[in-house]
Amino acid sequence: MALTIHPKAGMIVVCDFSGYMIPEIVKVRPVVIISPNHISRPGLCTVVPLSTTPPNPIQPYHYKLIGSPFPHDPTDVWAKCDLVASVSFARLDRVKIARGTYNVFYVSMEQVREIRICSALSIGVDIDTE
Repeated sequence: MALTIHPKAGMIVVCDFSGYMIPEIVKVRPVVIISPNHISRPGLCTVVPLSTTPPNPIQPYHYKLIGSPFPHDPTDVWAKCDLVASVSFARLDRVKIARGTYNVFYVSMEQVREIRICSALSIGVDIDTE
């Protein structure tokens, strides 16, 4: 079931990337919304996939979230900012935490800003972070 609301920056939902092609991300994966909802792109938002597998090697465009955003799983979570994508709301849904139970999780706006910076670095934008 797709989201029926416009997701806000910092929301963590799941995204079905089916239809993409390897080496792109091709499965259902949790993502964090990084696009502000005031941008007029009806039905689209920008997301960064999340993973509990640490990148190897870790690059400046990888961001380790401070604390797990999932209360049911304390595993470290990485934002894979080199895989930033604009996707349809139809690809997005809440996170399934148990049979018939879904939830939406959030990261702080400070973490959203850091993920945006890492995403910019991944496409070659020179960011002065000082």
